[in-house]
Amino acid sequence: MSLRDLPAGGYAFVPAVMQYSAGVHALPGFRIERVRFASLLKLRDGFTRIATLLRAAGRPLTAFCACELRSPAPFTEAGFRAFNQDYTGVLREWGLLESGANPVARSNVCPEVDPPAEPSFHAFCYAVPDDSDVPSFVVAGSGEVPEGKANYHEHIVAPGDTSVDGMRAKARFVLGEMERRMAAVGGGWSSATGVQVYTVFDIHPFLADEVVRRGAATHGVTWHFARPPIVGLDFEVDCRAVATERVVAV
Repeated sequence: MSLRDLPAGGYAFVPAVMQYSAGVHALPGFRIERVRFASLLKLRDGFTRIATLLRAAGRPLTAFCACELRSPAPFTEAGFRAFNQDYTGVLREWGLLESGANPVARSNVCPEVDPPAEPSFHAFCYAVPDDSDVPSFVVAGSGEVPEGKANYHEHIVAPGDTSVDGMRAKARFVLGEMERRMAAVGGGWSSATGVQVYTVFDIHPFLADEVVRRGAATHGVTWHFARPPIVGLDFEVDCRAVATERVVAV
């Protein structure tokens, strides 16, 4: 994994797949801020609100570097491709795909209880000028399947196995992928300020051994009762090192 600079945005990114990068890291002279919406915003409304917030902060649209989405239910692979075409269409309009790769890190999960009626924004991140030189990165969410394959369903770790052993295997893969992506953006668990877990299955049987002992819960873990975005996936994690976070009204 290697970083590619996006000077127009103030960050570097790790190229991954069409729908998102594996992670982003603030360039020297910048840091990353996170904004969470007080309630979910439909995708198109969210992009409009984000553009307004970026302009108010004196930042270009290309400073948009990561987002957290919520969807009604896990997609089929065909449905996921269609959604991603719509989503990346806006990024193209914003000038974010001109490097030939998608620089924006992303998680997109599906709340099990009270899901949105359509894909919506939960939070986003952007780069702002700053000379403090503190770790500043966002790692994209990953479920228990390698990226870049011809399909997801043939490569899922412990497919259909939500037993304790199955979930442990899924967690090991995902947390290992987080470590790989963090290493690529110059970080690790010790520098992460936020770690989020997405699953509807019990994580307690392996929480101590697989999560806490590796250092992933230094500042606690936020567990969202939600599913990953693809049918058949059961466990997802994302993480970040962000010094400034705020909540805004929609």
